[in-house]
Parts: sequence; structure tokens; C-alpha cells
Amino acid sequence: MNKIKTFSLAAGAALATLGVAGPAFAEVSGETAYIFNTFSFLISGVLVFWMAAGFAMLEAGLVRTKNTTMQCTKNIALFAIACIMYYLLGYNLMYSGVDGGFIGSFALWGADDSAAAGGNFEANYAAGSDWFFQVVFVATAASIVSGAVAERMKLMPFLVFVLVLTALIYPIQGSWTWGAGWLSEMGFVDYAGSSIVHSVGGWAALTGAVILGARKGKYGTDGRVHPIPGSNLPLATLGTFILWMGWFGFNGGSVLALGAADSAIEMSNVYVNTLLAAAGGVLAAIVLTQVLYKKIDLTMLLNGALAGLVSITADPASPTPGFAILIGAVGGIIVIFAVPLLDKLKIDDVVGAIPVHLVAGIWGTLVVPVTNTDATFGVQIIGIAAIGAFVIVASGITWMVLKATVGLRVGEEEEMIGLDKAELGLEAYPEFGSGSKAM
Repeated sequence: MNKIKTFSLAAGAALATLGVAGPAFAEVSGETAYIFNTFSFLISGVLVFWMAAGFAMLEAGLVRTKNTTMQCTKNIALFAIACIMYYLLGYNLMYSGVDGGFIGSFALWGADDSAAAGGNFEANYAAGSDWFFQVVFVATAASIVSGAVAERMKLMPFLVFVLVLTALIYPIQGSWTWGAGWLSEMGFVDYAGSSIVHSVGGWAALTGAVILGARKGKYGTDGRVHPIPGSNLPLATLGTFILWMGWFGFNGGSVLALGAADSAIEMSNVYVNTLLAAAGGVLAAIVLTQVLYKKIDLTMLLNGALAGLVSITADPASPTPGFAILIGAVGGIIVIFAVPLLDKLKIDDVVGAIPVHLVAGIWGTLVVPVTNTDATFGVQIIGIAAIGAFVIVASGITWMVLKATVGLRVGEEEEMIGLDKAELGLEAYPEFGSGSKAM
């Protein structure tokens, strides 16, 4: 779905429903639709903004205590960087003058609502509401990277990478579809961003994790994998519920309109399918972990929910509720098998971001043509491959330049004592730290 599609105000339907006729009502209907569309962008953007808290809490719970402050620091810092860079460069690079091509314009974003202020509501929404809704998606892509490279990466090179990701990498590939670029012209469908947002973050996380290397002690010389449990599973569970809640804005807001009955119906269906896909991911994880490991693994359930959400994001509008459950369930199954596969490859992903956002994102994008006749498997595969190739190359170059200049990893001693002390000098739980003293 094109993020800048023209909205239908459905004036005839509104007239019939309300029993009001005449030119005067048509004018009021246009303004009313403008208000509701703008409100939808703003409130949905707030829900997606709330997902930043979910990522922070999920990551804080899945890392060890000695690295908790670092994850919280990264998440609030990356959000600020994403906002500034999308204002300075990203938005226009993604949406201005793409015209079926590969890139927009290098220009500062600015809102122009002069027409609406003068009574012309053909724009269908306030410009600032659109920017606000778009920018929180950018920050989501960056948050995905944070958890995968946790517990051994320096803060400053990570933030530099976020700057490049949010200013250049994300907007350029986003312009190909949502900016009416070449993939849009081909018919590539990604309703709310299984590939454009989630797999982008996943590809960037994968290249970073490979170049950075695993945490010390994660993989033994004998080939054994040594699990490193997180410090706070209740906090990780809270983070997952926050993300689940925010996803209603992520997918529901991507209807891009609320000024007519058909838009309200579509948004309702999107909410239902989003909810059920996550539930399907959880239930699949429950059954499969019980079968494979004889015990239900909470961390797999959390990632099962998120994988279900990522899977349905490519098209939450077309499937029936039953098929949405199936799509989400396959996402949950993907996580169960992808996590140990990464360990076999000795790719250390602390929070499971790569299985959830990359692998489930690919699955969600691939399955779209099953329920959406506007999509084809060939074009979906081209879109997945093109986005993946671009992000791998661009991210790989960025990571390697940072590694060669300022370095990516902290030293072994800093990693042992934890990044909270080594990088920030501030522990998340000082009462339980090694240097704490009894009162």
C-alpha cells in the first residue's frame, strides 16, 4: 500500500448515512474527513511512539543486569537521532520527487498547510501529522538493531550507525515503495512494513552481528552453545505487551485514513487481524516448545508474539481472521527454528531480533499474494531481494568503516564488568552491584 495514496472521502456514502444533502454538507464533509484523517495519523503515531518504550523494556529484560543502562540509553538516544535526521534529510529523501525512481530529494522537511488554512481540504490531512506518523516508523527500524548487537558494542559507533540508517539507508529503500518509486510501479505490496521497516532493521542487525562477533563465552571451542539468560523476564514481558499494543497504531494507522466508513471498517479489520496474528504466534510457540523441549519457554513465547505481529504487517487488511491466525502461527514457528539456527552459525543475537524481524518479515511479505490479488509472488520476491541487497551492502560498508576507524567492540575487560560501568559509569541496579555496600 502506498503511504501517499489519495484518500477517498466517500461523500456519497456519508450523505446517505447521515441523511443530509446539498453542497454545504459536501464542504463540511471534506473538512470533517480532513480532521479525522489527521487525528488518525496523530493518535496512531503516538501508539507507535509507545513502542519505543516496549523495545527499551524488552531489551532491558533480555540482557544481563550489567548491561541494562546501556540498552535504555541506546533506545532513547536512537529515537532522538531518528527524529532529527528524518526532519533534516530522511522525509524528503523518501517522499519528495521520487516519481517511479530510486531516490527522493535532499532537502529539509517543512509543513505547508496553507491550502487547508484557506478552506481547501484536498490534501486530506495536515502535513505535520503525516511526518509525525512516518518518523516513528524510522525509529522502530533502528530499535531492532539495538538488541541484536547488545552487550559488547560501544555506544558512540552504534549511534553513528543509527544516524546513517535513519538519514540514508531507511529513507532510500522506503522511497522505492511508499514514496511511489520503482517497486511501487512494479506492484510490490507492503502495507505497513514487514520488509520496509522490519526486515530493514533485521538485515542491518544481521550484518552488524556478523561483523561485530559474538559475546565472550557464548560459543565454546567445542562447538557447544552456552546460554546467557536475561536478567528480568517480567520486564521483557511488559515490553512485549507494550509493543503488541503499539502495533495497533503501526498497522491500523497504515490504513492512512479515517474520514469515511470504508476506512473505519478497514481499520477495524486490521486491528482484529493484528491481534489474532500475535495470538497465533504465541500459541504456536507454546505447542512447539513443549513438543521439542518438554518445557514452555517464556522468551520464545514473547518472540512468538512479536513474530506473529511482524508477519501480518505486510498485509493486515486482506486476510480473514482465521488466515491471520495461521500467518502469525507460522511466524511463531519460524522463531523456534531460526534461533538455534543462528547459534549453529555462531551469530550472536541477544534478543532474537533477527528471527523476529528479518525472517518473519520475509515470510509475511511472501505470503501476501495468497490473500491479496493485487500482489504477485514474483514481484514480492524481487522486493525482498532488492531491499535485502541494498541494506546488506549499505549497512556492511557503514559497519566496516566504523570498525576500521573508531572500532565497534569494547575490550574484554569492559565486556566482563559490563557496559553500564565501562561505558556509562552508571548501573541500572546499584543496590545489587558488586560495589554496593550494606546500609
